[in-house]
Amino acid sequence: MVTGGSSGIGRAVAERLRADGHRVATIDLAPSPNGHGHIADVTRREQIDAALEAIRAELGPVGILVNAAGLDGFTAFADITFDAWRRVVDVNLNGVFHTAQAVLPDMVAAGWGRIVNISSSSTHSGVPYMSHYVAAKSAVNGLTKSLALEYGPFGITVNAVPPGFIDTPMLRSAEGRGLLGDINDTIEATPVRRMGRPEDIAAACAFLASEEAGYITGQILGVNGGRNT
Repeated sequence: MVTGGSSGIGRAVAERLRADGHRVATIDLAPSPNGHGHIADVTRREQIDAALEAIRAELGPVGILVNAAGLDGFTAFADITFDAWRRVVDVNLNGVFHTAQAVLPDMVAAGWGRIVNISSSSTHSGVPYMSHYVAAKSAVNGLTKSLALEYGPFGITVNAVPPGFIDTPMLRSAEGRGLLGDINDTIEATPVRRMGRPEDIAAACAFLASEEAGYITGQILGVNGGRNT
């Protein structure tokens, strides 16, 4: 199951997992371009539970969860309303809580599972005007480590992938609003001298979801072209 699977990183992850032979369902606020797409808000547990009931009926128990649903925000800290703060935290952190808690019984019963949480490279150094987003994604990294310790004995691994500067609709929207400065400057500051692609993140997620990654858990695997090490 991939949340945020209708576009950007989530869509690339879903497509990669399908290519690897997995039966994949997505959860998003928008319709999925592929099959087994379910419309649900990750902040609403009742919607997650309803989507999971349908997914289990279609495809069986969930063995892999990739949390890619996200919401950014660009506001000076003094101007962030508590409602805006709560909305960003609700999507980026509480959404992970809801989906992970909802699928873990399937994984515990199977004695095997993979959870991959998409966090953010902003957690390495912070970003001005994104304090609510950075705080939520930093908490996702901490939650990842705690779940890895708690569920490792059940054959379940939990890891996080913080993407760097990835060419997604969310990033292009921020660029269009003049919130990112000169993208060429960012590319020049990236050792591999290019923007990341959603497929770069999908490749990392596919590895962490594999049997071969069974001895890797509680890790924060940065995919950022070398900008954060």
